[in-house]
Amino acid sequence: MKKRNISLLGFTFLLLIIIAGGFIFQDQLKNNFFSPRNSKVKEKASSSSFLAQQLNPSEQESDIQVVAENLTIPWEIVFLPDGQMLVTQRPGTLLKIGQEKEVIQEIEGVEHTGEGGLMGMALHPDFEQNNFIYLYLTTQSENGLINRVERYKLTDNILTEKEVILDGINGASYHDGGRIAFGPDDYLYVTTGDAGNENLAQDTSSLNGKILRITDEGLVPEDNPFGNEVWSYGHRNPQGLAWDDQGRLWSTEHGPSGLQTGWDELNLIEKGQNYGWPTIKGSDEREGMISPVIQSGADDTWAPAGMIFLNDSLFFAGLRGSSLYQAKIKAKIGGSETVNQLVAHLENEYGRLRAVVLGPDNFIYVSTSNKDGRGSVRSGDDKIIKINPKIFEN
Repeated sequence: MKKRNISLLGFTFLLLIIIAGGFIFQDQLKNNFFSPRNSKVKEKASSSSFLAQQLNPSEQESDIQVVAENLTIPWEIVFLPDGQMLVTQRPGTLLKIGQEKEVIQEIEGVEHTGEGGLMGMALHPDFEQNNFIYLYLTTQSENGLINRVERYKLTDNILTEKEVILDGINGASYHDGGRIAFGPDDYLYVTTGDAGNENLAQDTSSLNGKILRITDEGLVPEDNPFGNEVWSYGHRNPQGLAWDDQGRLWSTEHGPSGLQTGWDELNLIEKGQNYGWPTIKGSDEREGMISPVIQSGADDTWAPAGMIFLNDSLFFAGLRGSSLYQAKIKAKIGGSETVNQLVAHLENEYGRLRAVVLGPDNFIYVSTSNKDGRGSVRSGDDKIIKINPKIFEN
């Protein structure tokens, strides 16, 4: 009996060791495979997996993913209520990207020449009720190239009820502006370039070199400062619009090119104000004209494009700069707005960047523009990249 008891105790002790070892092994597995330090970063995902990621995100989802590729100069991205993306391609194609990539429509009349083509896009604030979508594009007219805003109804992947709601913006191979967005006031804001004619930027009767403000029907709001569509003037080629948490409008703007390259700008836009082009550039000052909050100087070129506001920062894309820039906004000091810090993220990692939007998942989505004739085309270009903004937190 004594020997049998001893054997039973030994067996029990051995069983306890095996069970304990199993728990230790499970903990090691957990540490090895689920620790953020050891998890592998997934850098690519096909466009077909995008919607699944949106609706059922993985706990191990990487901070940076390519969610769509093999695009052709994607210019703007907007999200539909179901989480799928609409994407304009400058040659004239409107895409939907969800579980698969599909062409909605080749937009009739688009003239893709130089910087012109199918560019900005916005959904009506009441899109779920009226299905209105707005497109900014370059087209031919009897008097040459023009830019305009068209409105459609998007129903079951079909565009109908085309209506031109803003016309008569001079077009050119360069400086066509092109960003459109609805503001907190539910008016549509439109950026236009000087179309290569600098003097138009200072002419408040011209629609070029401006930020415009119109109703959803294309009418002039009663409180516009000059009795027409013009909201601000003295712009060279603005291509980004974003409102901060105080409802203030910001814009990115391309500075001169050629021998005077540089002087790209980030501006705080105010009603009826003159932002100086072509009279002043960079930090130049002149009475009655507004200097930028920050500018790139003569030795650097951002070629800034799309922009969002997130967590007290403005994030904007750089084409020539090949970076996602973060401008950290500082509180007003002595009556003027300042930027505490400007940081370049993803520098040269993906090439030229153009669109920047905030997705319904609170991730940042950016598009590359390496097929626009000014970049080096990389494998899979052009792409849309999804970024967790937490990686930019200090």
